[in-house]
Formats: sequence, C-alpha cells, structure tokens
Amino acid sequence: MPASPLQSEIGRIVELTSQAFALAKGAAGAAADGMATGSAEAIQVLRSSELKLDSIDHDLDELVTSLITRVGEHEARELLACMKLGIALERVGDLLLSFGNRIESVGPRIDPEDKKVLHAMASQLETMLGHAQSAFAERSLDQAVAVLRDDAELDRLRNLTVLHHVESPHEERRPVSFHVLFMAQGLERAGDHVKNIAEEVCHLVSGRTVRHVLRSYDRPDEQRFIDHLKAQHFDKP
Repeated sequence: MPASPLQSEIGRIVELTSQAFALAKGAAGAAADGMATGSAEAIQVLRSSELKLDSIDHDLDELVTSLITRVGEHEARELLACMKLGIALERVGDLLLSFGNRIESVGPRIDPEDKKVLHAMASQLETMLGHAQSAFAERSLDQAVAVLRDDAELDRLRNLTVLHHVESPHEERRPVSFHVLFMAQGLERAGDHVKNIAEEVCHLVSGRTVRHVLRSYDRPDEQRFIDHLKAQHFDKP
C-alpha cells in the first residue's frame, strides 16, 4: 500500500534529519583528518558540510512548521525532535568549520602534543555523532546513553588542554595557546550539542527525561536481569 502524502512528508523530514547526521559525522572525521595532516581537502569538506547543514536546518524549519498542525501527538513529537536535532547539528557544523579555519591559520605552529589531543577530541566527537546517528535511526536508548557517557572523555581532554596551556611556563606558547584553547573549547561545545541530541532522542524514544532513563542504566546488572525476567513473565498470555 503506497504511503499517504502526509506520511511521505513525515518521511522526508526524517530523511533530511538522517542526512544532517551523516554530514555532521563526516565533518567531524574531516576535522580529525585536517588536524592530523593539514589537508586542504579536509577543510573544504568542513566548508561544504556547514553550508549543507545550514540548508537542511532551514528546510526542516519550513517543513515542520507547515506540517505540525496536521498530524497527531506522536507524529508531532517526532517532527519537533527532528527540528531540534537539525538545529543542534547545524551548530556542530558551525563549530567544526571554525575549528577548520584555525587549522588553516595556525596549524603548522601547533605543538605535536596539542595536535595529538585535538585529533583525539575530533575523533571522539565523530564517535559520539555516530552513536547519536544510530540512536535516532534505531530509536535506541543504548546508543543515546553511550553518547552521554562518551562526552565525559571529551571533557577530560579539553580539561587537560586547558591545564597544559594555562600552567605552561613557556612564553613562546602563548600566541598559539590562544588558538589551541579556542579549538579545544569549540570541540567541547560541539560535544555538548551532541549530548543534547542524545537527550532529545531519549525523550523521543521513552517519553521520559534523560535523568529517569539513566537511573535504569545505573542499576546493577543483576537487578536489570531480574527485571527482564519479570517482564517476560508478565508478558506471557
């Protein structure tokens, strides 16, 4: 049976959101590559991705606004989630482009150890976006919670960078330190947006806030197994 025009419009919005995830994840990978190699092609990917993400964000805003009053509560929640995700992913694209611009301007002067940490941060962001993409596509709480836990590593790397440069005794580090700190801060802020995406997916899937979802994940494995057995028992006819 062919999809109705309304279902086709909803499907288009979901597809655009999926495209935004793929673009943002690819941009994070390009940022990591650009940091490691200084590749001009990687920087161009960041520019192209940012433009496409901006376009998708605009399209989602228009499509959701025109459709939201013609759907039921469940569909409306999904459409609003897509719009929020599009906004967050567009902001990730902006931050990654800023990161790439700094690679172009000061990349050769960045200390190898700083390059290593910034590369690790960009790679971690790519991993987080991959988990967020899977969480949305599969409506998976496990993948969403993985994003929330991965964000702690991004914060740790940012904090190490700040401590390294703020406490550095080397005067010659200071001009480049300004750029390195902004780059690390930009990646950490991008990670916060991805964390917000994961929280939105948690709410979309479960109807609960992420705080309540995490409570169930913090239970011992034994208790979760007992709850699983109870659910199987009560589900039996």
